[in-house]
Amino acid sequence: MDAPAGLILAGGLSRRMGGGDKALLRLGGETILARIARIVGPQVAPLLLNANGPAARFGLDLPVIPDSVPDRPGPLAGILAGLDHLAAHLPQARHLLTVPSDCPFLPADLAARLAEAALGDGAACAGSGGRVHGVIGLWPVAAREDLRQLLVQDGQRRVDAWLERVGAITVDWPVTPLDPFFNVNTPDDLARAETLAAQAG
Repeated sequence: MDAPAGLILAGGLSRRMGGGDKALLRLGGETILARIARIVGPQVAPLLLNANGPAARFGLDLPVIPDSVPDRPGPLAGILAGLDHLAAHLPQARHLLTVPSDCPFLPADLAARLAEAALGDGAACAGSGGRVHGVIGLWPVAAREDLRQLLVQDGQRRVDAWLERVGAITVDWPVTPLDPFFNVNTPDDLARAETLAAQAG
């Protein structure tokens, strides 16, 4: 399969971090967003950013795709915006890889392993330590109307409902020496991430 397009989901409100953009917090001398772009960028083509509000604040040369559904209904809105963008502007694209903007240790084989599990036009998402990470996934562009139905017509914001609707296969990663899907939600998480980054070199 050709490399999928990629989308970093940064449209949330970061309430547990006190508001603002978690993606712009600094970790190991760079923003979490820059770190994620450095890891995911080589795995996808192109790399996009889902965010709301002024795009210049992110400081990266990435196309910014805002939510197309009002009232910030969560990550499914970002995924739908990305799928719609591909359908309109990159009709040759078959899949979209999405990752959140608060996971600084994403694996370098994320796209490859999810693509292997997705088997053509299927869908796959990441798992680790007995947990499913539903927004870290590979989605077929052809499923975008299913997502629109779920989110807009049915008013369903739960990521689990999307995983069930699209039949996503879960691909597990080991959690040692660190969980690649550790996410930064609170100041304590950021401190822990600094420790993990220093240990990982």
